[in-house]
Parts: sequence; C-alpha cells; structure tokens
Amino acid sequence: MNREEILNTASQYITKDRDATHGDAEDNFENVADLWSWWMDKRERCNFNGFDIAMMMSLFKIARIKGNPDHVDSYLDAAGYLAIAGEIQCMER
Repeated sequence: MNREEILNTASQYITKDRDATHGDAEDNFENVADLWSWWMDKRERCNFNGFDIAMMMSLFKIARIKGNPDHVDSYLDAAGYLAIAGEIQCMER
C-alpha cells in the first residue's frame, strides 16, 4: 500500500467501520481514560511493565464492550490479554 491508500483505508476504519462496530470514538476513548486512570491510581510504581500493558489492553477491550456488548471479538481479546497478564504475573513470582 502507498501512503494515499493507507490514509484512505484509515479514514474508512475510523469514520465507518470502527464507529459502526464499537460506537462513537470519543465516547470509547472517555471510557478507556476512566479505566486506565483507575488502573494507574492502583499502581504502586511509576514505570509501566508488561503486566501493566496487558491489564490496560484488557481494560481497553472492556471499554469497547461497553460501547458494543454484542461484539464477541472484544471478549476474546480481553480474555487473551488477561491470560497474558496472568502468565506474566506468575513468571514474576
């Protein structure tokens, strides 16, 4: 793909495809912000690690579920991220 095709495809994704699947992007980002802020408030350290990212990505999917509870992919992705978080946590013990 060239840059024009990439930008056109991205435009299609953010104005039609993702919006239809996950709801309004601005609302979704507010949900993500709320969940990530909650997660950051609970952390005891300043730097992110792999566990934090896996947890935050699962929270991202949970925010998407709030926008569209019928989209099964979000549940699968969230479960996958949580499984990775669990594995990281077990390895760090």
